[in-house]
Amino acid sequence: MSITYNSWLESYKKPFGALELGEKLSLSVKATENVKEVYLIIERDGKNLEEIKMTKASDCMFNIDKYEFKQADVYFYFFKTIESINGNNELKYYGKSKRNGICEENFDIDSLSKYQITVSKNAKSPDWFKEGVLYHIFVDRFNKSGKINNPKKNSFIYANWEDTPMYIKNSENEIIRWDFHGGNLKGIISKLSYLKNLGVSIIYLSPIFESQSNHKYDTGDYKNIDPMFGNEEIFKELINEANKKGINIILDGVFSHTGDDSLYFNKYGNYDSIGAYQSQDSPYSSWYKFDNYPQKYDCWWGVKSLPNVNETETSYIDYIIKGDNSVIKKWMGYGVKGWRLDVADELPSKFIEELRSETLKLDKESILVGEVWEDASNKISYDERRKYLLGNQLNGVTGYVFKNIFVDFLNYKIDSNDVYNSLMTIKENYPKESFKSNLNILGTHDTRRILTELNEDKELLKLAVAIQMTFEGVPYIYYGDEAGLLGETDPDNRRTYPWKNEDKEILNFYKNIIKDRNKSKVLTRGETKFLELENPNVFGYIRYIEDINDDNILVLVNRSEREEVIKIDMKECLNSKYTNLVDGLIQVNYDNVEFKLEPKSHKLVKLEKNSN
Repeated sequence: MSITYNSWLESYKKPFGALELGEKLSLSVKATENVKEVYLIIERDGKNLEEIKMTKASDCMFNIDKYEFKQADVYFYFFKTIESINGNNELKYYGKSKRNGICEENFDIDSLSKYQITVSKNAKSPDWFKEGVLYHIFVDRFNKSGKINNPKKNSFIYANWEDTPMYIKNSENEIIRWDFHGGNLKGIISKLSYLKNLGVSIIYLSPIFESQSNHKYDTGDYKNIDPMFGNEEIFKELINEANKKGINIILDGVFSHTGDDSLYFNKYGNYDSIGAYQSQDSPYSSWYKFDNYPQKYDCWWGVKSLPNVNETETSYIDYIIKGDNSVIKKWMGYGVKGWRLDVADELPSKFIEELRSETLKLDKESILVGEVWEDASNKISYDERRKYLLGNQLNGVTGYVFKNIFVDFLNYKIDSNDVYNSLMTIKENYPKESFKSNLNILGTHDTRRILTELNEDKELLKLAVAIQMTFEGVPYIYYGDEAGLLGETDPDNRRTYPWKNEDKEILNFYKNIIKDRNKSKVLTRGETKFLELENPNVFGYIRYIEDINDDNILVLVNRSEREEVIKIDMKECLNSKYTNLVDGLIQVNYDNVEFKLEPKSHKLVKLEKNSN
């Protein structure tokens, strides 16, 4: 190729990755002598291409120095060259290759893969969130305290806590009778000491508002705790007792749809209100879209029990967000520290921005995260490029990308170089604060249990957890994973927590690795340098902070069933400010260091800083 460029190296692009608005960009391209001119082409959705001629700095280098983007947005770029070939001027294009941030030649601009630059506003996430460990509780299945109160009509309650969940469905695959184990808010209160001892500092509750289902994603009343779970006084107690232990609570915001059996839709007449299904004069009528009133209406993914709402309708925004007695004001008034937005892709940008703005007015330390399954920096949903991470919407997202990368690696579907490329791409695309606020999940109520994903291999599970707890971002524990719960997809992944029957080996591993994380500033606050290693079975990275005295940490993970030896040039990784490595009590040579990794093992190596 006639030009050389690599967006992952600061010798070509500085700074690495996303930019904060006002931060200036410098680019350099190395060219062969036949290259006469180089142009940087910048693309932005809905705008004309911007073409910038690069300055020829030497015989082989073309530069752009301190270029400033004027608006927060997602930008894409590539290069155009004019080259002298056999005495003729020829036009060529260079975009991003599929590996390692380098560029590749392409004569067709339409098939070119482009580089991305995310430009975001400066929006810091609070330390309590970025440095925390999150625990996701599916309320009905976590813990039961006392007898079961207010059971639902036409439902069934399992005879034993340990019974395996199941659905009773009709011929159209609709659930016709909901099942309950009886988990409740008092049950959570009684286990706060357990969670504190585990090392948890954030509890994320699956929906707790009144509804007919066990999962509560079919909201019946946003302003009422489901009576099977408890009441407002018990909820206040939960928040207060959790806060005493240094634990914050965030709620699940299910705002893209309601239940058909709700105060607002009231399809079955179970509420003392005039719902949208009952009358077009209902105060909630404008929330819903009917194609043929009342039988045919817009609903979430065709599920008739989940009618979609018009989230930008003024009265709905007032009810949920802006009104004096809004839903978020009520619950944040009790001390709720933030929200996880269910199906964020279904929510309009205006709604998310209004919600973020109002929550920050209520509590400047509050957070807003969203359920997004793909790269959230450039996601397109419903033909719209989403702007989740530009500073006005989400602090972070559910890290399904993180989960998929490491589950695939541990299951031999990809190798360590694939991991390196995938993680470098995400780190390049995400603003720094978003990367640090990413929820690094291994399992949720919508996926198979992580131990099941790893074919019940405990050693591989330990590797997955070791990565999760030493990685940049917020570790996300789905209740019961730390106890060795198994489970296929819903409803099997929603089994009850196995109190007194936990897998002690797995539980103790979780406790110890979380303890290591929580006491390390480098692991909770540090940056990450991913290592490009030659061994396909070993992946590694360094967690570091440049301006504090804490030792940095090298993390190595060997998925192989055999011992692996890996050689690392530590000077190349960390420059010359580090004098040696300490692995336990053994000091090793600084330069080319050989590490022996036992089968299916991980190693945390302390990197001592130069004391001179």
